[in-house]
Amino acid sequence: MPELPEVETVKRGLAPTMEGARVARLELRRKDLRFPFPDAFSEKVSGRTIVGLGRRAKYLLVDLDDGNTLISHLGMSGSFRVEEGAASDAPGQFHHARSKDEKHDHVVFHLESPGGSRRVVYNDPRRFGFMDMARRADLAAHPFFRDLGPEPTGNELSAAYLAERFRDKAQPLKSALLDQKNIAGLGNIYVCEALWRSHLSPIRAAGTLVTASGKPKEKLNLLVASIRDVIADAIAAGGSSLRDHIQADGSLGYFQHSFSVYDRESEACGTPGCGGTVARIVQAGRSTFYCAACQK
Repeated sequence: MPELPEVETVKRGLAPTMEGARVARLELRRKDLRFPFPDAFSEKVSGRTIVGLGRRAKYLLVDLDDGNTLISHLGMSGSFRVEEGAASDAPGQFHHARSKDEKHDHVVFHLESPGGSRRVVYNDPRRFGFMDMARRADLAAHPFFRDLGPEPTGNELSAAYLAERFRDKAQPLKSALLDQKNIAGLGNIYVCEALWRSHLSPIRAAGTLVTASGKPKEKLNLLVASIRDVIADAIAAGGSSLRDHIQADGSLGYFQHSFSVYDRESEACGTPGCGGTVARIVQAGRSTFYCAACQK
């Protein structure tokens, strides 16, 4: 499933095409994805101007000029692509940025802007993605967002904040980091990478990073810095291209070539002077990759 850097990459890739464009028509080629589309979904989006694109955790947000926000989740295999040309139904009039099986093209944004007409196509073979709509002013209270913690890239995430969340917790550190109530959008891949960078074991209790008085230990400061750095590096690299993920322009992200531990079972640890080997264990049904020699 695409993680936060992948969704941020999609948002940045779509923004030049979608921001400021008018949705001449929202075409729905089926009644549902993972869930049914909202009532009158096409009618509510068609005719509206897109005033901005945003992201919250792993959700893509499309803000419309009437105060509504279209919420999109890519699921396991969802992707967007941009097609040039006039907003018609004739496929031959469009340049396809990346060839995909069109039978999985489920949603089409027919866009008009001063720069010309384009289509933005949502393709999802497994249909685990979904779309919803809510008032922008009410997003914080929406069931998707109301329990989410701070973004891993925002100023709200700090060692002091995590110390409050982790104090006296026997929960394994990796599980605590994956809890979306603690940090929004942080997923399996980048938790593994951040823990390796901060030399922390995924199985140690989260509370061991907090002093008896509730203050963050130095290792917790290092962990927060590692989280910020690994997310920033992944976004800069264009997101990881695992499984079906592609960028909006059809190009592939390449951060997976820089993974230090994820999916590198039995390979040598990259920590200078470590000499350890990357191991794979299963925590709560998820694969964890780490080096037991240097991650304590």
